[in-house]
This record gives sequence, C-alpha cells and structure tokens, in this order.
Amino acid sequence: MADYLEASWPVAWDAPGKRDRRGGIYRAYVPDRLLGRQVAMPPEIAEAAAEAERLVRLLIAHPASHGVDGLARFLLRSEAIASSRIEGLQVSPQQVALAELAGSDAGVSHGFTATARLVANNVTALRRAVTDLVGADVLSVAHIVDLHRVLLPDERQHGLRQVQNWIGGGQWHPLDAEFVPPPPEQVAPLMDDLVAFMNGAHHAPIVQAAIVHAQFETIHPFTDGNGRVGRALIHTVLARRGLTPNAILPISLVLLTQSDRYVAGLTAYRYVGAPSTVEARSALGSWLRVFIAAATTAVEQAKEFADALTELHDEWCERHYAFRRSQGLRAVPRAGSAVERLRDLLPAVPVVTARTVERLLSVTHPAARQALEELAKARILHPKQVERNTTGYLAREIFDLLTMTERRLASTRWDTRDTPPNRAVPARPQK
Repeated sequence: MADYLEASWPVAWDAPGKRDRRGGIYRAYVPDRLLGRQVAMPPEIAEAAAEAERLVRLLIAHPASHGVDGLARFLLRSEAIASSRIEGLQVSPQQVALAELAGSDAGVSHGFTATARLVANNVTALRRAVTDLVGADVLSVAHIVDLHRVLLPDERQHGLRQVQNWIGGGQWHPLDAEFVPPPPEQVAPLMDDLVAFMNGAHHAPIVQAAIVHAQFETIHPFTDGNGRVGRALIHTVLARRGLTPNAILPISLVLLTQSDRYVAGLTAYRYVGAPSTVEARSALGSWLRVFIAAATTAVEQAKEFADALTELHDEWCERHYAFRRSQGLRAVPRAGSAVERLRDLLPAVPVVTARTVERLLSVTHPAARQALEELAKARILHPKQVERNTTGYLAREIFDLLTMTERRLASTRWDTRDTPPNRAVPARPQK
C-alpha cells in the first residue's frame, strides 16, 4: 500500500550554515507495486488514449518522400535536445550534430562544446532506447542501468543508488524537499517490479508508457540523470509495443513547455492508500490526462515536422535538378546513385564529411566527395572547415527547421504568433 515513511536525518556539523546543519524528521514516499494493480480508467481517458494511438499510426504512415527513418532521426535529435534542456543543458542543434559526427569520424574533435557532447550522449541513449532495449527478449534492471551509463558516462555513481536522494530544497538534507523518493533499500525491489511491468502488455501502449514514466520518476533510482532516463523509457515502451517502430514522439518538447502541468501530474500520481480506492484511481486519472494530452500534442506537432521536411525535400530536389540542368546533365540523377541517396539521407545526418559518406553509403572516397561537391554547388549543403584537414558539409536548412520547431513548441499555444515563447529559445534563423 502506497504510503510515506518517516525517517530521521542527522545533524550535519560540517555544513556551511545553521540551516544546512539542522537535522530532523522527513517523509519518504514508497509507491505501490505495479504488477497486479488494477487500473480502472474513466471512458473519456480510454478514448483519449485510443485517439492518441490512432494519430501515431497515421504519423508512421506519413508519405514523406525522404523516408520515415529520416523523420525518426530528426525527431530523435529534437527530443534529445529538449530532454536535455529540461535538465538545464543549453546547446544548439548544430553543435550536437558536430558532437555526433565526432563519434563516427576520427578526424573531427573540435567545433563543439562539452555540453554538446553530453547532449549527443542523450541522442545515443534515446537511440538505444528504441534499438537495444526494444530488441531485448526480456528487459532487466541491468538494461536500464546500462542506459543510464550511456547517458551519463562521466557520472561517478552508476548503478542503483545506495543513498537517500530528494527533489528541491537544499543540498545538505531533505527536510525542506518538495519530494523525497523511496529509501535506498526499497529501490531494487521497486525496479524489479517496474521492469516486470514493462515486459507485460496489460494496458494500451500509451497508458503503459505513462505509468512506467511516472513510477520511474517516483522511484528516482539513480543519484543523477533520472529525468533523462525516465523520458527515454517512454520511447522504449512505445517501441516495444510496436506503436512507434520508426519514430520518436517529441514528448519532452511538450512537457518542457507544460512543465507546471507535468510536475502537478506527477505529484497527483503519488497517492496514499490502497490502489483500489477512489483516491488512487483519481490520482492515476489525473496523471494519465496530462500524459495523454502531451502525447497527442506531440504527435500533432510531429505531423507538422513531417510535412515541413517533405516540403524541404521537394525544394531540394527542384534546386538539385535545376543545377544539373545548368551543367548540361540529366536533371534527375541515376536512381540509387550516391548523390541521390545522400540527398535523401540529410534529414537524418545533417552534418557529414567525405569519410562519413563513404561509410554511410558504402562508396569510394572519390564518389563520396563528388556527391558532396554536387550538393554543395546546388546550395543544399554548405562547406565548413571543422578540422585543419577536414571539411564538414552542413544542411543548414535542417538546423533552421529544428530551431523554428523548438521556438514554436516553446509557445503554450504552439505558435509564437499567438503567444511568445515561455522560456529561453534560440534566435530565429537569419534569412
């Protein structure tokens, strides 16, 4: 039965101030286990979840001419950047892409910040959430611990926490905290229960993802990085259930804008008493309403991303064909040629070098360089010196689209013409 446990915090004589030194009684919350819990949803919540899932399936079938994989990687990068912004990490999409490039091209090691590398780790972690974790026959706590290690490779404490943590208040004690998660000895059994619930399919995918996320954030099993891992697990559930096999929903972008509703929803989820009580059902309903509304908005916005990418792809094709005609070449390149495949791949990898093109397309170095130069002359790619002997090629319009998307989703009405962004966002791209 979900309840608060009282515990005593000792006086910290080495703390800097009198308020920091004090000890006293605090309350840690221990949630109910998920396995076997009966979830009774009002009809309107069940209907909203079904509608959200219908919209997701329509998105997966979007006739984007550049391919769903490009859309998936585009949305993954957006989601990773937004998820990191929730943690206070401010970085541009271009810097993140350069940091990603450095992971696959030994000739690139500059041009990005340490923060960009950390966010690039978030991209890797999200990709793993929908590849390695999705492909596992049975999920385990070790899988989630490994995801945490990938996300925060420089974190001193990996593995489930062995100490009490808390949210809000001061750093010396939990007496003034906004929320205190379960005591450390409760973490392992609660995580065993969580992964067992993830391995089942007792509820609709959207509902299961919502419960997994709220339960994980309530357990708060790591000393740091819980928010980023918890948001990655949303995608793990949706992909394992087959709802989003090739796309990442920008749920973190929505939750970032609706942070007050997000925190209120998580707070409401933490009821006291048996899960069968009216209070418990009401608490879960409050959280599900918040999550399903965010998921619905996310898929609607993802549809706009897909439309914008399709328009940009069509514009690139016209630009490319016009350039080829101006050179006396056949307007449409040969089907399956390196230049055609590279052009269609750019939404997924908007920064490339000749070496990365060689690897991505399995072509020779001269063929890779020829494709890059042709797209640069067609004003689709823009050369940028990233190392002394290495030239990077940037699809700047992809970064512009990322920036405009982030600006739009920072508005509580999803349109900066109606309401201005409610948080720091990048400047509008220059024309």
